[in-house]
Amino acid sequence: MEKIILNKENIEKNRDEILAAYAASTKKSSKLPTPTKKQKKLLGMGKDQGIATAKYIRIAPRKVRIVADLIKGKSIDDAYAILTYTPKAASPVLAKVLKSAEANAVNNNGLNRENLYVETAVANPGPVLKRYIPRARGSASSIKKRTSHVTIVLKERV
Repeated sequence: MEKIILNKENIEKNRDEILAAYAASTKKSSKLPTPTKKQKKLLGMGKDQGIATAKYIRIAPRKVRIVADLIKGKSIDDAYAILTYTPKAASPVLAKVLKSAEANAVNNNGLNRENLYVETAVANPGPVLKRYIPRARGSASSIKKRTSHVTIVLKERV
């Protein structure tokens, strides 16, 4: 397929070919155009997963990543069990995001809850709040209060 033109008529006619082109691994030189939200909906892209994001969480991303790595690749029930019994501050936050991703997958995309597993759990850095504390001899030290953006993607095992 040489060039993909993403208009409504072309998408409806060649839907399978376009999806195959996006699914195939491509070289950097033959980059496909990024579909818009409307075009993704027409193609049905993203209907095989449930995504949820929590932004501006007041926990440092390195602390959230420790807990997020524990649940990657686990089934949804195992992930809930791990988060319930992990004594870290990020556990309730991740449990809340996991519950939201589960609801998105089941209610919006019609996936089966028993087959869901955590494909990815990512903690990206958010904005840093900069504060200052007075120190000895009239000086000051900076304090960086870091925030996180947490994203969980659930997929269905086949």
